[in-house]
Amino acid sequence: MIPLELELENIHIAYGPSHIIFGISAVLKEGEVVCLLGRNGVGKTTTLRGIMGLNPPISGSIKFKGEEIAGKPPFLISRAGVGYVPEERRIFQDLNVSENLKIGQMKVRGTVGGWSLEKVYDLFPSLKERSHHRGMELSGGEQQMLAIARSLMGNPQLLLLDEPSQGLAPILQKKLGNLIKNLQQEGITIFLAEQSLRLALEVSSRVYILEKGTIKFEGTVDEINADESIKSKYLAV
Repeated sequence: MIPLELELENIHIAYGPSHIIFGISAVLKEGEVVCLLGRNGVGKTTTLRGIMGLNPPISGSIKFKGEEIAGKPPFLISRAGVGYVPEERRIFQDLNVSENLKIGQMKVRGTVGGWSLEKVYDLFPSLKERSHHRGMELSGGEQQMLAIARSLMGNPQLLLLDEPSQGLAPILQKKLGNLIKNLQQEGITIFLAEQSLRLALEVSSRVYILEKGTIKFEGTVDEINADESIKSKYLAV
């Protein structure tokens, strides 16, 4: 039996008086790629921020590898082996590629070997070519790759990706899909919040669909592909 990597149980998240997430539950098995789908404003980003401790839940449980992490500060969650790539990317614009990557370098508890600058450059050869260029000099696609690469330098076992395809041309979205598959082959579990249905269904095995802060559907990619009504009801703009 494949062990569980992440367990969300009946979590509620609020921003001050605004209740955003209403009792959602989800599980990810080790080595899985699972996508959180939904229209803009349904709570996808809030869910990932809740897992990372940036907006901790007001109630409910979040377990990573069986250990409760709900309420822990983000730096401890990161040290435990959870990586986070925010929608805004948050790279350091005045630092070059190599400096951005070195800032993200960290040894995670229980890992052997891990990601080095050389290994990251093997996966992202375009970043190696531009290693001395500052963040502000990179294209949008290169900045997204740098944000993911910097997170890998922290040796995550679980990677949270928030809208990674946003603003990317179709050819770059395809490269992103291949990258996600490569990361899965490296043994990384990925929880992907995404609006691009095409990318989500290409890289994921299972999906959860959010609407108004609650999960309205959970199932396999095959189930979504077999039922167009699910797409039209919850995902059509």
